[in-house]
Amino acid sequence: MGSVIITGASSGFGRAAASLFAEAGHPLVLLARRKDRLAEVEALLQQQVPVHIEVLDVRDQDALAGLVDRLPDAYRPIDVLLNNAGLALGLGAADQADLADWDTMVDTNIKGLMYCTRAVLPAMVAQKAGHIINLGSVAGNWPYPGGNVYGGTKAFVQQFSRNLRADLLGKGVRVTTIDPGMCETEFSEVRFGGDEEKAAAVYSGMVPLSAEDVAETIYWVAKRPAHVNVNQLEMMPIAQAWSPFAVHREDPEP
Repeated sequence: MGSVIITGASSGFGRAAASLFAEAGHPLVLLARRKDRLAEVEALLQQQVPVHIEVLDVRDQDALAGLVDRLPDAYRPIDVLLNNAGLALGLGAADQADLADWDTMVDTNIKGLMYCTRAVLPAMVAQKAGHIINLGSVAGNWPYPGGNVYGGTKAFVQQFSRNLRADLLGKGVRVTTIDPGMCETEFSEVRFGGDEEKAAAVYSGMVPLSAEDVAETIYWVAKRPAHVNVNQLEMMPIAQAWSPFAVHREDPEP
């Protein structure tokens, strides 16, 4: 059974998915920035399967470039790359947003995903098998106030995934985008700079998705027969839906 490489594996969707793949017997290659949190996941899951951890930032192209070459033989072949690392920062209007936040989202959600994919893809093509699973968002499909650059980065994930499918036709490698809606993880806490009260208010009075809900969907997609490719899957909690069109109306002149 081949290995599963997971970025952003120290928490949220990444950590929950790692647990499911470990239960199924897949060796794990876990990547994240936080060494202490990553070590916790390693200690928990290495009782079930071999676990190789790498403390790195997906924005570091040089660190990712030799990832596959330095993997021990126990982690070959590579069955799945789960591009999970990503974040949203701020919810301000575009004319008020912090450019540094925009840069961080672009560098992580777009460039980081590109670097990870490019590092792993040649090995999958060589073995004529593998699965790239990219975490998008409903924000890449549907606009909302304050979504500006975050939504733009997730729209990139969707179109990049489609173009990968076109490039990989006939090469045995599958590509899927999973687009979750409201999900209670550290996402909102990160978005609001660690403000726990503000983050909790996002989910007040409703039942959001959980990290486990999304992880189970990731696992289901990965376990389809090799000839089946789930191109895109969007999921929301039942309490979330689309809003009516917004209309700005000027006050009538007196």
